[in-house]
Amino acid sequence: MFNKFIASILPYFPKKFIWIFSRSYISGEKIEDAMRVSKELNSRNIKVTFDILGEFIKDLDEAETNKKEYLNLIDVAIANGIDGNFSVKPTSFGLLIDKEVCYSHIREIVAKAASYKNFIRIDMEDSPCTTLEIELFCRLKVEFPSNVGLVVQAYLKRTLDDITGLSDLNSEAAPLSFRLCKGIYIEPESISYKKYEEINQHYLEDLEYILKNKIHVGIATHDRPLIDGAYRLIEKYNVPKNMYEFQMLYGVTPKLRDEIVSKGHKMRVYVPYGEKWFGYSTRRLKENPKMASHIIKAIFYKG
Repeated sequence: MFNKFIASILPYFPKKFIWIFSRSYISGEKIEDAMRVSKELNSRNIKVTFDILGEFIKDLDEAETNKKEYLNLIDVAIANGIDGNFSVKPTSFGLLIDKEVCYSHIREIVAKAASYKNFIRIDMEDSPCTTLEIELFCRLKVEFPSNVGLVVQAYLKRTLDDITGLSDLNSEAAPLSFRLCKGIYIEPESISYKKYEEINQHYLEDLEYILKNKIHVGIATHDRPLIDGAYRLIEKYNVPKNMYEFQMLYGVTPKLRDEIVSKGHKMRVYVPYGEKWFGYSTRRLKENPKMASHIIKAIFYKG
């Protein structure tokens, strides 16, 4: 209860206090910060995916700005020799304002990445966006079969049906590519699983279907039982290393991350940056109130 209370009031603290917590999970405000962090991760045999923070925009001028930032990011990352790809949130490009404008912006970003033989991941947002984002992905997958992937969330009751429904787009030459995560948004019980064990069970069911059907997957979790379950499924289906990778958030469970890398598995870290870091940070806090006690310690105890 204490952690939940602190988590509820911390977003109203001055930003400089929240930054004490945030700097462990965000590479910085500037593109140079993202490049520095990514080079360090690459030096440790860890790939990255970039995310420019900011979502649920209010007008289409912001969408145009966000598109230009991503086009520049792709050029800069390639020029710096970064081993990484890019993640986009469709609401950053006006999905809930004008879905055709959103599609046009993201298509331009995917085309830019494809020109470098690189890759864009369509992030999954809350449930009002789910069907729209699947439709967006399908349109892009037809035109750019090897350059676009999708996030799916195991806590939604519809997810396995969504995965199986997309299987017609899978091929040996250009496999489907999903990032499988638990899901972070607060959704009603009518459409989502709530219990820890229940979510984990469905995560592993989804993962088994993906691996069994030769779909590429980013196994996005910091949960050791899920990682151990993934190891078993990879062995069960003799999955080649080019058909899966583990994925984690920047700054979260680094010891577990390094352990996975030491076992010879591919690892990709989600590297967020940008001036709109405050919303990202406070959302992470709401997802995991246990972080609140760490923030209080960081504020009052140096180091």
